[in-house]
Amino acid sequence: MLLIPAIDLKDGQCVRLKQGDMSASTTFGEDPAAMARRWLDAGARRLHLVDLNGAFAGKPVNEPAIKSILDEVGDEIPVQLGGGIRDLDTIERYLDDGLSYVIIGTAAVKNPGFLKDACSAFGGHIIVGLDAKDGKVATDGWSKLTGHEVVDLALKFQDYGVEAVIYTDIGRDGMLTGINVAATVKLARALSIPVIASGGLAGLEDIDQLCSVESEGVTGVICGRSIYTGALDFTAAQRRADARGA
Repeated sequence: MLLIPAIDLKDGQCVRLKQGDMSASTTFGEDPAAMARRWLDAGARRLHLVDLNGAFAGKPVNEPAIKSILDEVGDEIPVQLGGGIRDLDTIERYLDDGLSYVIIGTAAVKNPGFLKDACSAFGGHIIVGLDAKDGKVATDGWSKLTGHEVVDLALKFQDYGVEAVIYTDIGRDGMLTGINVAATVKLARALSIPVIASGGLAGLEDIDQLCSVESEGVTGVICGRSIYTGALDFTAAQRRADARGA
């Protein structure tokens, strides 16, 4: 079970939101590269970046901060990024800068043809982010709820050739109320590609629950507010997950 620290970028700073609300952000650091180094030193084996401004603007906004992180990390571990990625040129630029995976969210739902083209052009580098509430997919920084069922869309995107799906329960994100394990497992069972859990990670109990369903295809979890507030000790949690996996 891979624990993946999240670095959410807003106006060049590292923040956390509650349920995707840009007005309810807490700043945890003003130096994104230093934050990346912090998690590398803590034993992270992958990083998850989000361009929050980009997600709302529909285009990259925090590129300088993202580049500073990629320069800091080098080729030590893979880095994945979502937020505001709406065209192939942006994907190519980010991959050239050293990014390992690009996460496509809103654009995948609104423009499936773009996702299909991205998988064709950049096979092995495309992850889909599906954000949902009560089983329905949300878009545009979670501000709009669609009528699409998560499982139905994920199956279609799997056929396009995406590497993995990040599943976020937006009712829980940033709330420290626990991962929606049941919904995550339901999705993982329907797919043959890996599912990464996200939204609401609270503590070691969540890690234990996720480790117990790893065989279903849940291979990782995004760690956000819990590791920034100290509710979860990242190094100890990854060590525990490794022990459970062994």
